[in-house]
Amino acid sequence: MAVESDVLEELHRLRNRVPQLTGSLAATVDGLVLAHDAPGTEPEGLAALTAAALGVAHRMADATARGGFRELLLRGADGYVATYAAGGSVVLTLLADGRVNVGRLHLEGRRSGARIGELFAARSGPDRTASGTAQHVPTTVADPAARPIGTLPVRTPQRPAHQPAPRGGGHRRPT
Repeated sequence: MAVESDVLEELHRLRNRVPQLTGSLAATVDGLVLAHDAPGTEPEGLAALTAAALGVAHRMADATARGGFRELLLRGADGYVATYAAGGSVVLTLLADGRVNVGRLHLEGRRSGARIGELFAARSGPDRTASGTAQHVPTTVADPAARPIGTLPVRTPQRPAHQPAPRGGGHRRPT
């Protein structure tokens, strides 16, 4: 399909712009590979791990009220793994060695993610709005089957309606 070849071209251009990049992968949020440029890496396994990390990232963002997922960065002893949202249903995962300029990695990763998201949105017409961008439609917990892939329900801790009064007999400073 034309989208996959266009996405692969974008991954090759990204590698030319960031020489310390050792691999890249574009996948759907449920772990299906769209295109990859990751020699020495099993793309299906990386896509599955990306989907799992994305699920945790969505839960963490929801639980901490930080908004929708944008990006995830992992720093290991030998380099970085960065995952960027590429529209509503695609993610871009980048592998880079430890010498990479992280600011440059973010800049180029975000740009390529936006471009890949546009390419994928152009192919998937029904999910688009009049402006041509994919929209994330929030779902209710009452219908778990309608929840977007990669997200899990989050139980928010309840806060007490009143503040408990301090009890006497606690530790006091000697006078």
